[in-house]
Amino acid sequence: MIAVTSGDVAAAYAVTEEVYGRTSPYVPPMRSDFARMFDPARNPFVTEGHGRFALFVAWRGGRPVGRIAASVHDASNLKHGTRRAQFGFFDCADDAEVASALLGAAEDFARAAGMAELSGNFNLTAMQQVGVVTAGFDSAPYTDMVYSPPHIAALLTAHGYAPAFPMTTFETDLTRLDPQSLIGPAQQAVLDDPAFQWMPIDRAHFDTRLAEARAVLNDGFAENPMFVPTSPAEYRFQAGDMMWVIDKRISCLVHHAGQPVGVVLVIPDLNPLVKAARGRMGLAFAWHFLRQRLTNRRAVLIYQSVSRAMHGRGINGAMLARVVAALKAAGYDRLGTTWIADINRPSLRQMEKLGARPLHRLHLFTKALTPAHPTEAT
Repeated sequence: MIAVTSGDVAAAYAVTEEVYGRTSPYVPPMRSDFARMFDPARNPFVTEGHGRFALFVAWRGGRPVGRIAASVHDASNLKHGTRRAQFGFFDCADDAEVASALLGAAEDFARAAGMAELSGNFNLTAMQQVGVVTAGFDSAPYTDMVYSPPHIAALLTAHGYAPAFPMTTFETDLTRLDPQSLIGPAQQAVLDDPAFQWMPIDRAHFDTRLAEARAVLNDGFAENPMFVPTSPAEYRFQAGDMMWVIDKRISCLVHHAGQPVGVVLVIPDLNPLVKAARGRMGLAFAWHFLRQRLTNRRAVLIYQSVSRAMHGRGINGAMLARVVAALKAAGYDRLGTTWIADINRPSLRQMEKLGARPLHRLHLFTKALTPAHPTEAT
């Protein structure tokens, strides 16, 4: 017998360790971040009126054996002309009964909101972790990458969800990459032009650089599928904690004539730390943190963006060349890159130039929703 409850954040967090175990490549978010995300009084997704969510947990015999978040992003539906609800954090045992109960709860939430389809994973928006892994299950994810075991995609397919919007994450072996190979005439012109200024993303200037990075992200991504511009509060909610982990040597923000026009946001890969600490700020966290600082050789490219007015000038390549050189000088030997959609040919060409290898294959899984009562108008 499966029971489904809502709103139990602690139980939802406990699900993945319960059903995947500690040997899985899955890495939980920090428990404090998970709790903060699902606090409607703190998350700008709710407080600023962008949307709403519910968090469901499936129970069997007193054990939490599955979870799913269901959400409606009103701002996204308005911008893109859709009637889509989203699911995210869909994690459960390899059990069709558990999956059916969770997906049923999410579908009921979506129908009650008048939505025509349900799609995921979105944790909780398209600017957070996205997708369900469909290949590359043996590869350890980097920070900000989704991971799901093979049975999650299989359960979704069995319950009528179809894969769409293919994506890939990547990994670059920096020991095999010469930064000079990324520099052609256009990139060299940018590097030589004194109108371009290379600004540090450090703690001393963190608030200013965060605002500039958000502005470049919103402009450069404005025409991307599913993208919704982030507000200052939303961006700060998602990225503000980076101040404590930022390595000022390895990110890149560029000004042109005093205005921010490009950003490559790179941070150290924190997943080994989070996994070792089991997502908890316990007594051993400081020891794990120190060990991470001394031994980590992996970094992750969270996103890169160039203002639309500056497209085609070689800025992206110039930034990547500087970042790669800085990473190598700082002792990093692996660079992960978060999801890139198959339709994003310019970013995929950048991965080819980096010599990056595919790490995970991902898809969104989508299902059209029939009305709760067949006689109701859609």
